[in-house]
Amino acid sequence: MTGPNHVIVEADGGSRGNPGPAAYGALVRDPATGEVIAQDGKTLGIATNNVAEYSGLVAGLQLAAEYAPDASIEVRMDSKLVIEQMAGRWKIKHPDLQPLAIKAQGLAPFGTEWTWVPRAQNSAADALANNALDGIPIPLKPEAPGQGPAVAKDPSDLQKALQGWGPQAEPPTQLIFLRHGETPHTAEKKFSGSGGDNPGLTETGQAQAAAAAEYLAKLGGIDAIVASPMRRTRETAAVVSAKLGVDAIVDDGWAEVSFGDWDGHTFAEIQQKWPDAMNAWLESTSVAPPGGESFDTCARRARSARDAILAKYPGKTVLVVTHVTPIKLMIRSVLQAPMSALFRMELRPATLTEIHWYADGLASLRSFNVQPSLV
Repeated sequence: MTGPNHVIVEADGGSRGNPGPAAYGALVRDPATGEVIAQDGKTLGIATNNVAEYSGLVAGLQLAAEYAPDASIEVRMDSKLVIEQMAGRWKIKHPDLQPLAIKAQGLAPFGTEWTWVPRAQNSAADALANNALDGIPIPLKPEAPGQGPAVAKDPSDLQKALQGWGPQAEPPTQLIFLRHGETPHTAEKKFSGSGGDNPGLTETGQAQAAAAAEYLAKLGGIDAIVASPMRRTRETAAVVSAKLGVDAIVDDGWAEVSFGDWDGHTFAEIQQKWPDAMNAWLESTSVAPPGGESFDTCARRARSARDAILAKYPGKTVLVVTHVTPIKLMIRSVLQAPMSALFRMELRPATLTEIHWYADGLASLRSFNVQPSLV
């Protein structure tokens, strides 16, 4: 059975008593049309809220496997606990949740995105869970228009993404990503990750940072600056901070991926010295360089850093001074591209990329790889 190439799983669960009579609700949505492809809601007997929420997640992933087996998945839930645990940021300590989490991990395809949403944005799954508790039958598929009561559909992801074109849209949170200026490793095209030599800016890199600062000063309205802890990003951020009069906050989540033993080597040198490891790394973003960090691991911490900014600065404009990999990971997420797309993007030193995030969790890419010195 075939289906869309990307779907959204919405899931929820609840217990009237905690523990008490419990149920879950789950659905699979086509983001291109807003259509609910399949849905489910069942009672669980006596259980806790967390068990019900995890049960909803498992049910949603099972529906996705059946009705969209080839699709990539974004899971949206209002349970911070489930999302953080499934994303690998929080440990799963409760014995009742561990088997459910293992089952969910086995059902979630590689690259699944885990997105926390406010409760109001998870109302469809919540309604399914409550209907199950109230004994209201839940059809596997919602009734189509003309065959029963009209089914209200959420605007499609595409429609929501286009909200920025209209005057009624809520102000998005604007993240402007600035890659650091040139370093000696940049000029020589050497791998330069966290835990390596940690070089600073060259004279050219300082000039590039100054050009970026001038460009940003003309844009105006930067509410905050967040920087990776690495020397080259802190030096770039310092130039911009001095120009804009906004102090930079350091966040470890925006550090470059660690290249381990490959740090300080060129691509050609790595191919010659570590050919098998290089091939494995190119074939899967879950593979880390020897002694380094995988792109998947970097993606998890970068998403956490992004979520922290979105929570702290809603509707504001934030400059994030970071590196090639975190920026490309943000772009990939917005475009819903496969992880292999990371190898098909190139960012020049001290270039700007702008992404707008809306309150419903969707985002739009506004600019990519803008070189201030040429503008």
